[in-house]
Amino acid sequence: MPSFCPKCHRVLEEDEICCAQIRYTWKCARCHKLTSGFALPYGRCFLCGGELAVVESRELGDPMRLRAIRDAVQFELNSFYFYKLACDRARDPQHRQLLAQLYEAELDHLHELEEKYHAHLDREVIELAPNVEKLLGDSLFLGLEINDGTSLKAVYQAALAMEQRTRDHFRGLAAELPEGLEKELCLELASEEDEHIAMLETELEQVE
Repeated sequence: MPSFCPKCHRVLEEDEICCAQIRYTWKCARCHKLTSGFALPYGRCFLCGGELAVVESRELGDPMRLRAIRDAVQFELNSFYFYKLACDRARDPQHRQLLAQLYEAELDHLHELEEKYHAHLDREVIELAPNVEKLLGDSLFLGLEINDGTSLKAVYQAALAMEQRTRDHFRGLAAELPEGLEKELCLELASEEDEHIAMLETELEQVE
């Protein structure tokens, strides 16, 4: 029996799929969380309960000209490198498993940045070259050495601290900026970090 596509309203034949790949983007009016998906948002923001509104496409031009996007990419790369190098250093199987999960999550966050803001990265950027640890290891691992005596709780706390510093950076930058695109981007990116922090806090509660 014919029906109508809920997106374009074209008449469809039975079992036909239309506009399946059209993505929507919506944002929370309260916490500025930006989300993309194939279906229209239903209900309220899962982070804060704020009202959701569909965002029309916006033209960013070259996204890397915007400080907020450059900073977001760099922070996510730093976190990814930290977890990947820490995983390589770790000898405890539990540590290795946790750190592998964390760097895979950071890789997902990088892909989300690419999707939402068209900040497309050269694949070589996230490939760990032989000199990466020499260049970044000392600065990334200040305050935490991954060894047999390191607890899982300490690893989670280090991850939380990184996410909180990133969140606070974007909040502070947003407070300094006038109303406009850059301020909105900073608020959106701060809300992304709030989501990451909430996930880590939930997992940390399960660690004795």
